[in-house]
Amino acid sequence: MEDSVKAESAADGGGLVNAEKEPEDTLSPTDLSELLAAGTKEVHEKAENTQFVKDFLRGRIRKELFKLGDVALYYTYEAMEEEIERNKDHPDFSPLYFPELNRRDALSRDLDYFYGEDWRERVSCSPATQRYVERIHQVGQEEPVLLVAHAYTRYMGDLSGGQVLKKVAQRALKLPATGEGVYFYQFDGIHSAKAFKQLYRSRMNELELDMATKDRLVAEAVLAFQFNMEVFDELEEMGKDIQEEVMDAGMPIHGAHGTGGDINKCPYYAAQMAVSGGSAYVGQLAMAVLRHPTGQVLFAAWVAALAGLAAWYFM
Repeated sequence: MEDSVKAESAADGGGLVNAEKEPEDTLSPTDLSELLAAGTKEVHEKAENTQFVKDFLRGRIRKELFKLGDVALYYTYEAMEEEIERNKDHPDFSPLYFPELNRRDALSRDLDYFYGEDWRERVSCSPATQRYVERIHQVGQEEPVLLVAHAYTRYMGDLSGGQVLKKVAQRALKLPATGEGVYFYQFDGIHSAKAFKQLYRSRMNELELDMATKDRLVAEAVLAFQFNMEVFDELEEMGKDIQEEVMDAGMPIHGAHGTGGDINKCPYYAAQMAVSGGSAYVGQLAMAVLRHPTGQVLFAAWVAALAGLAAWYFM
């Protein structure tokens, strides 16, 4: 089974899911979406193999790291959405201006839920996240076309793997149906994630960019992966100083919600199989999930961050 999953993943550009691709006759090797998939494959694999990522793919994650991850995401999206708003009329970005994608306010509500109303006084931007934020501001102010790489990386991942995780979080933490704690995954203004992703990719491929600019966008996407790997490494170091029981969550259990009961549709199945070494281990981890329901959501939340990194493979 592992070989078949890897084969499907490779066919989809090396991603973690069976990507929703447009018909082949509508795509060109020089389309930006295709260039991004090919140009970031190597760094994508490196990101998957950082120690922090391997640990949370095994389900070994601390609650405090989960919270700190939400903080890092908040500052990242705050910077990105500030620059997107600044450049919403720029010809190289305006076709991709969709305010319904914005995540900053949703993350603010989630942090309010987990930390309390005074969360802004209790958190700060970490050094690795700050470097990422500074780069986003730099490209937004000096070369707005490069915002395309950052926006595509984050938002398409949110619309893909993150949707599975919403149901996982609600079940594991018994969160209210009104959405508290999982606002990050909710896109109230988007009724069909699949259709929206197709629209977004089409708009991106229609941008009038020369090959030199497309090459710079691929390089920027690689840089975005590297920034995220730095955040992962930083979180791993922070975890060494956190005196807290490690939650051994393992592989999430999949039922009718999100995957239709088919584990092959799970956005993290291929990566988990590659790390664990086979179906027997998946069963073992599933039993661990049943024993630790809270651990399940901690694992799920951090895989959401990885899903964002591999966004263009999720299309």
